[in-house]
Amino acid sequence: MSGKEMRKIREIIARNKLADRIFAIVGLLSMLVGLVVLLALLVKLGIDGSQRLSWEFFFSFPSRRPAEAGILSAWVGTVLVMLVTALAAIPLGVASGVYLEEYARKNWIADLIEVNVTNLAGVPSIVYGLLALGLFVYKLNLGESVLTAGLTLALLILPVVIVTTREAVRAIPSSIREAAYAVGASKWQVIWDHVLPYSTGSIITGVIIGLARAIGETAPIITIGALTFIAFLPDSPFKSEFPYISFSWLQAPFTVMPIQMFNWVSRPEPAFQLNAAAAGIVLTVMTLAMNGIAIYLRYRFRRGIKW
Repeated sequence: MSGKEMRKIREIIARNKLADRIFAIVGLLSMLVGLVVLLALLVKLGIDGSQRLSWEFFFSFPSRRPAEAGILSAWVGTVLVMLVTALAAIPLGVASGVYLEEYARKNWIADLIEVNVTNLAGVPSIVYGLLALGLFVYKLNLGESVLTAGLTLALLILPVVIVTTREAVRAIPSSIREAAYAVGASKWQVIWDHVLPYSTGSIITGVIIGLARAIGETAPIITIGALTFIAFLPDSPFKSEFPYISFSWLQAPFTVMPIQMFNWVSRPEPAFQLNAAAAGIVLTVMTLAMNGIAIYLRYRFRRGIKW
């Protein structure tokens, strides 16, 4: 190879290295811009809302007087709605993901289902609200209730759970399945005893990401008729007499944290803006707690697992 060709190769390598450095710098700056903006918003939220955070604010009902208003009905409604969402979306989403990945035949029908499930993950949330309004409220007569809200948000995050489950199951090495089949395990035993335990950490992460999206949704909840002002709580799920469990709370009217915040920020009084900021702090903490639980559970499931 001549000296001219060697110089040309060195120039190409130098240009590629320069391009790599520029790309790394641009990526780092983009990340820093996002982090700085997010940090600024959180600091502003904390400064405005910290002066309203108190036990009275946490355990008081909304009020027309900003100094007496609280988020009791909002956070209780949020917890109940998210409970219904999790109970509906997690079993159905995980089962659908496992079926599509392990049992469904690889043909054009499976490809069509996969494309539609992936596309549904990007559908605007208001579309799910309109769907729930026609199906749950008008057709099934479930009313503007906690059950309707939970099922609506379950439909919203169901594609995310299905896609996450499929990706987690697909990531398990085929050698684990082959080893289980070699000792006489059935297909269900392979999935239940080997595939799911190894993929549970990733599945839980995807589930929590979906729930974290659902907890902040407002459009579909407003569409199905959530209340903006509510000064009472649903019936307790537990009773003192047999059978000790009540499901009447599923049919109760409700509100959630994002709607309560929207109600306050739409008012002209500055004191209500502080209430909305305090509610935003609580909602942020709830979301971070959910993500923290996901990280902990993923660590617990992955610890000690060796491939």
